[in-house]
Amino acid sequence: MTRPRASTQWSDGVWTHPPVAARERGTDLQVTAVEGSDAWRTTSYGFVHESEHALLAPFEQDSAVEVEFTAAFSQQFDQAGVFVRVDAARWVKAGVEFADGLPQLGAVVTDGASDWSVAPVPDWLGRRVLIRVSRSGDALTVRASVDGGELQLVRLVPFAPGLVAHAGPFVCAPTRSGLTVAFHAWRTGPADAALH
Repeated sequence: MTRPRASTQWSDGVWTHPPVAARERGTDLQVTAVEGSDAWRTTSYGFVHESEHALLAPFEQDSAVEVEFTAAFSQQFDQAGVFVRVDAARWVKAGVEFADGLPQLGAVVTDGASDWSVAPVPDWLGRRVLIRVSRSGDALTVRASVDGGELQLVRLVPFAPGLVAHAGPFVCAPTRSGLTVAFHAWRTGPADAALH
């Protein structure tokens, strides 16, 4: 499987909602989230949150985007990864989220209302995580790896070829202040040639 090779500059993206701070340190981007920032629509909880910090650039058909960050999380719902946005009611966030005392690998897929799927990855805490979203045909394929290991399938998401979308790194801190996430890379390239 070919991974994206073209680095995207942090300055190429536009924030959906500005974070408390976003500072470049060498090649990294250190992003500090606003307390209460989140993305969710309606399901189970009954609320709509549209305050995520997503740094987005155009996401074309037959391309892939990947982000690397350190999952140094400690509070309920600390999260980071890749955000794909069509509009306020249609978006996907995929990454690692700290929930119920453990880092969880998963995704929220929103088409009017949100769903959420997770799987515990306790040994990923504090390690370098890569989240990759590939756009091809009528789908997004979400994969992840840790510390440069093999990519594993996280989710296959229906996604119409004609949709105009943007994608890039995101961070949220729904329950606390002071969450700073170190993003190490943001790359784009061709979509994966196959699902398996």
